[in-house]
Amino acid sequence: MTNTDKVIAITGTRKGIGLFLTEQFLERGWTVVGCSRGASDLRHERYKHYELDVADEKAVSRMMQDVRRSFGKLDALINNAGIASMNHALLTPASTMERVFSTNVFGTFLFCREAAKLMGRKKSGRIVNFATVATPLKLEGEAVYAASKAAVVSLTEVLARELAPMGITVNAVGPTPVPTDLVGSVPEEKMTALIARQAIPRYGTMEDVLNVCDFYLRDESDFITGQTLYLGGI
Repeated sequence: MTNTDKVIAITGTRKGIGLFLTEQFLERGWTVVGCSRGASDLRHERYKHYELDVADEKAVSRMMQDVRRSFGKLDALINNAGIASMNHALLTPASTMERVFSTNVFGTFLFCREAAKLMGRKKSGRIVNFATVATPLKLEGEAVYAASKAAVVSLTEVLARELAPMGITVNAVGPTPVPTDLVGSVPEEKMTALIARQAIPRYGTMEDVLNVCDFYLRDESDFITGQTLYLGGI
């Protein structure tokens, strides 16, 4: 999927999957606007970085206004930014739930809303949100994280209907564990047991995630919306 005139916004681009996706789309000729709470080490003539919290409504709005002024359009959005909490519910403080939902749910919603305003100008756009296999697998110790991503799935399905008249599709990808900082602190025996529940018992790769994003972003995928594709055979 090579493009020379398309603009994509990706959240959480400082490291991990977000950085990988950014580098891939830059190699293909896309212009990428990314964001994270901190500065990015990535330097590229077609990459613009914004330092912000995805749950900061005013900051997200300012970013999208700047994208409009700088590029005049937005073709796609990948809501990659997310945080997890892996603890028993009885040991999870309310502050953890507020923090996780703030990033995973509020942040996703704000970017969907502001991106749709910009995409709607051209009656065309692709939005890809991030779900997780922790939701359908009902993983113990991940009640808050799984619940936040269940909200993202519901948000994806409703937005798909609301934004369809504007020519915008909204879908989600649900990765199985990918070796990143997000799962780095989880005990290996827990990861092994989790992966064993998949039809294909292996870790996911960043390329696996990219493959689903590519599918959703294709011009030919304009009839696919409101879907969540879980990896690994859940």
